[in-house]
Amino acid sequence: MAEYDECCDNCGSRWNDIWWFLLCLAILIVVALVVVLVAAFAFVRQVVVVVDDASLSRLALVSTPATAFAYNLSLALTVRNPNWAMSIKYTEPLEAAYSFDGQRFDRVKLAGEGDTHGAKKTVLYRITSGSDAAFVALGNAGAAEFRKENATGVFEVEVAVSGEVKYTARLTKCKIEAKCPLKLQLVSPGEAPAGAVVVFQQVKCKLAKADKNC
Repeated sequence: MAEYDECCDNCGSRWNDIWWFLLCLAILIVVALVVVLVAAFAFVRQVVVVVDDASLSRLALVSTPATAFAYNLSLALTVRNPNWAMSIKYTEPLEAAYSFDGQRFDRVKLAGEGDTHGAKKTVLYRITSGSDAAFVALGNAGAAEFRKENATGVFEVEVAVSGEVKYTARLTKCKIEAKCPLKLQLVSPGEAPAGAVVVFQQVKCKLAKADKNC
C-alpha cells in the first residue's frame, strides 16, 4: 500500500510539473506575441524618399505674355516603406511639385488616392514632363536668379513630395512632406559634346517632422 501511495505521489508531482511548465510556456508565448505586435504596429517609421536620377534638357524663360518656363525634366524617384509589418494606403494623391527660386512651375501625380504600398517595399517612379509655357511668378529677383544660373548651365530646382497616408491597424492619417533640392546641369541633346556624361549625385529628400501620432 505504501508503494502504491508513493507511486501516486510521484505521478501527481510529475503532472504538477508538466502543468506548471505548460502554463509558463503559454505565458511566454503570450508575452512574445504582445512584444511582436507592439513592435509591428505601435511605432510608425516614416517613408524614405530618394531622387536616384534626374536630368534637365531644357529650361528657358518665355513670355506668353506672362512669365513662364519652357522645360523638359526627367526624374527617377523612389519611395520606400521601412515598416516591416505595416503597409501604406494613400488617403490623398502622392504628388511631386517642381519649383525654382521658391516659385512652383509644375506638379505631377505619383500615386492616386486608394493606392497601396506594401511593407518593406520600394516603389520607383519614373517621371518625364515638360511644357512650352509653364507659368511661374518669378518677379525681378527670380528672373535675376534665373539669368545667373543660366550663365553657369546649372540650375537649382526643388522637388517637393506631398501626400497623405494611413498605416495598417492605425486610424490616424499621416502627412508626407519631403523636400528634395536638386542641382541639375542643363544638357540639351543637340548641344551636348560627343561622349559627354552628366553624373547625377543621388539625393535623399528631407522629410518634415511627423505629427505626434505618426
